[in-house]
Amino acid sequence: MKKLTTPHLKSFKKLLLISLLVLVGCSNSQSENTLKESPNILFILADDQRYDVIRALGNEQIITPNLDALISNGTVFQNAYIMGAMNGAVCAPSRAMLITGRSLFDINPYAGDHLDMPDTLLAEALSINGYSTFYTGKWHNGEKAFLKGFDQGSKIFFGGMSDHYQVPTRELTKTHQLSDIEIDSMHSSVLFSSAAEKFIRGYKKSAPFFLQVSFTAPHDPRNMPQEFIEQYDTDKIDLPPNFAPIHPFDNGELDIRDEWLAGYPRTQEEIKANIVAYYAMITHMDLQIGKIISALEEKGLRENTIIVFTSDNGLAVGQHGLMGKQNLYEHSIKIPLIFQGPGIPQGMSDPQLVYTTDLFPTLCDLTGTSKPEDLDGISLINSFKNKKGKERSSLIFAYKNSQRAIRKGEFKLIEYLVNGQKTGQLFHLKSDPWETKNLYKLDAYKSKKSALQIELQKQLTTYNDPVILSSEDWGVKAIPSWINKVSPSTIESLRALAIKDRKLRGFYDSTKHLKK
Repeated sequence: MKKLTTPHLKSFKKLLLISLLVLVGCSNSQSENTLKESPNILFILADDQRYDVIRALGNEQIITPNLDALISNGTVFQNAYIMGAMNGAVCAPSRAMLITGRSLFDINPYAGDHLDMPDTLLAEALSINGYSTFYTGKWHNGEKAFLKGFDQGSKIFFGGMSDHYQVPTRELTKTHQLSDIEIDSMHSSVLFSSAAEKFIRGYKKSAPFFLQVSFTAPHDPRNMPQEFIEQYDTDKIDLPPNFAPIHPFDNGELDIRDEWLAGYPRTQEEIKANIVAYYAMITHMDLQIGKIISALEEKGLRENTIIVFTSDNGLAVGQHGLMGKQNLYEHSIKIPLIFQGPGIPQGMSDPQLVYTTDLFPTLCDLTGTSKPEDLDGISLINSFKNKKGKERSSLIFAYKNSQRAIRKGEFKLIEYLVNGQKTGQLFHLKSDPWETKNLYKLDAYKSKKSALQIELQKQLTTYNDPVILSSEDWGVKAIPSWINKVSPSTIESLRALAIKDRKLRGFYDSTKHLKK
């Protein structure tokens, strides 16, 4: 028998599924709506955009009219989080969890950049259910995983970061092959939104589509049209209440590329300039999001399209004396999650605890798509139907083998193990959302800390994390050396990008802190 190639196998699966639906007389849940009537999906993923940098979510200093409109006309989840990462490139495992519906320790936690697993991926499940799948933007999980799920694609960036005006992209050809790399001089946000608009305007099929747009904004280097920087006045930008010149102790990751983007100690002037650039990148991206949505409206597709917006992780940008996302504070693990479209309540704000792994089962349930039975994610479908459903009572988080945390109720506990030394932080998030008052060593909170430590260990074990918090070394071996092994040329390249971004902000003489 001739072996089916990937595109032929996918077509065969689709034909088999449709044939089965006809044979059973359209009696199952998927057949209640024909493929033609099923909703389209526009899934928008930002890069490094934390929860609180949308005006409608309480930040009156940022300009985000299109995201604001999605929130007012849809549902926002107030407490959506990533689980963490076991390497410094947090976005790779974060995206891997999103597309597999699996938790950090049920993927290869060290190699999220190159998924190599038999799991059915999100786009693949939708494709088998008859969806036309199209991708544009940043893909940080390897070519093999990409080709499993998408039928079409344009301006695909396989990597973690690049200059926004020099993005190396590839095309997905009609023979389901990836083209050679081309360097585009158009800004990344415009590049990806234009590819999405072109797909929408040219879409003629009767089947629904799954369109994923993965921006590289607002990830550094933060270069964008000057007019967006000029929309902000640095003097009028507020420093966050948890701004600090330095982090108060060694958290195990104070010297990494993201932290090189500002001098040591942090200054108010430089942090404000970074905040302005961060906001401006988001405002520029927000405009492109509006253009994609306008294309849907022009084609008469908006009413039958579910729009989802989220991010792969947050970012410190001066909070707690940090710049990056290699930590477990709220600013780095809490993300926006917005749904808008058919079947989604308008103006609803849901407080339940959510992981990005929940997107996979939720989109499957919204579209009548069969999903793997062993997903770690929990469907949010009952929230949209105002029904009681399975909800989490706590969330746990991990970063390398130096940080573990849990959020339960109004409290957040973070445990650290750095160079054989243990320390911790306990915050009451309701009264202290900026995580500035550490209650860890106060006698009045001793029982609360103990209860959270017990619950944290229980959940770590449930999620297959080998860490034993009571052990002197947490009972785990050091992270494999190849994880942190970076070639000298790569270090120099990363340093050059960091310096370039700082120069764009006007800080030419503050690079002495960079490692030699």
